[in-house]
Amino acid sequence: MGDVLAGIHATWEFESDALVIRFDRGNRAPRLFGVLRERRVPHEALASVTLTPGKRGTVVLHAVPRPGADPLMEAAAGQLAEGCDPYRLVLPADRETLAEYYRDELRAVLGLRGPYAEDPSEGLDVTPADRFLVAAPSGPQSFKAYDGKASFDGQSEVSFRWSWTGASSEKWKAGDQFFQVRDLRAVEWRSPDVLDGHLRLVPRGGEPPAAQPDRDPASVVFGLGYGPVHLSLPFAAAVLAAIRTTDRVPAARIAAPGAVAERIRHLGELHQAGLVTDEEFSAKKAELLAEL
Repeated sequence: MGDVLAGIHATWEFESDALVIRFDRGNRAPRLFGVLRERRVPHEALASVTLTPGKRGTVVLHAVPRPGADPLMEAAAGQLAEGCDPYRLVLPADRETLAEYYRDELRAVLGLRGPYAEDPSEGLDVTPADRFLVAAPSGPQSFKAYDGKASFDGQSEVSFRWSWTGASSEKWKAGDQFFQVRDLRAVEWRSPDVLDGHLRLVPRGGEPPAAQPDRDPASVVFGLGYGPVHLSLPFAAAVLAAIRTTDRVPAARIAAPGAVAERIRHLGELHQAGLVTDEEFSAKKAELLAEL
């Protein structure tokens, strides 16, 4: 076990080859920290470390990740509020000398050149990582969005099941959606903290559709109280990591029989309700059966 530096809402442990960040789960800690719990960040995943004055008598030790090294930060794409940044350790100002010591020690381990006081960015490693070096949140993930529930089995399939009260007619007509990770290229996460927050899945071989997220069956839409950051962002990171670790050449799509049966059942409900014609029902049913 290495040296430990305890701050506000988190603790850093300095191992020989990594920085281990353990997060508090108290009522005052950001809810994202409670979900993340602990993260092991290999030294090769870091670009630098800085120390700056904080708010209300604090200083902030900030480990700066390399581009492409952490799926959580890649999914966030700069949208995280400062207080939710898992790489910031906030300390009382009277611990500044101790923070300076660990900053300099970590910079030395990272091989950063030059006195920190002269140029804190000197030697900064901004080379994008060729793979994720920090583990994504593991296991099944799910969260409730305004227009449906998003689920990820942790390995191969993402599903969107629409809400009767929130989903648009376009989404109801398309039916609940099931996506194989091997068929996806990217995840687009727009923070629930902004007006048009959403999570969209981008298929291989194409760009996101022009349709607004509330009409796009490959998207779930956030709203006030739905799709909170502490659930939707780890979800996006987990799916993104699964995409990156999947064989880059997609296999022929083979739909799971259970998923097809569920979609046919939903199609039948739409047909009985008069929302699709006989011709549309027959054509879509044949299309679904062809996926088996």
